[in-house]
Amino acid sequence: MFSQIFSLLLDLVAGILTGGFLLRLYMQYLRIPLSARFGNPLGRFVLALTDWLVLPLRRLFPFVGGLDTACLVAIYALQCSMFGLLWLLAGVGGSFASVLVLAAFGVIHTAVTGMTGIVIIYAVLSWVPGRTVMTDLMDRLVTPPLTPIRRVLPLLGGMDLSPLVLLVLLQIIAIVLAHLQPTVLMAL
Repeated sequence: MFSQIFSLLLDLVAGILTGGFLLRLYMQYLRIPLSARFGNPLGRFVLALTDWLVLPLRRLFPFVGGLDTACLVAIYALQCSMFGLLWLLAGVGGSFASVLVLAAFGVIHTAVTGMTGIVIIYAVLSWVPGRTVMTDLMDRLVTPPLTPIRRVLPLLGGMDLSPLVLLVLLQIIAIVLAHLQPTVLMAL
């Protein structure tokens, strides 16, 4: 029972932190300002959640070609730490290489789950009349993955179904990952 509770709490904390780091990385990639002076409340939250690890890591891992490598290292290190603790809790069964592979799958799973949440929030906010800072922010976050879908899928009766298609694609990716993970782990 203790191990299940610990596993749940560890997964929750690591998921929130990893999601925050992934969101920071994605917002930086899209060149969305994170600071408070631009009126971005989500950016302020992301900075507060991630600065404690990104800023020290940035001394060792600078930006490379516009990519925040310190953020990437933090994301993978968090997932490795989580799966490493679970590996130790389970009694060190299997090889440590499985921890590294599980961490990579954990990063991808968190990214898919995070994008799913962002698309759902975007869809709900699109039903609310008026523009807010959050509506504009969500629009900027989902526009890159929706653009190729919108090129192929026209409006149907004035309805944009591209968020629904993206949600289905994200679920397919999640299913493929869930089936691929045990196969990769067995190969180790």
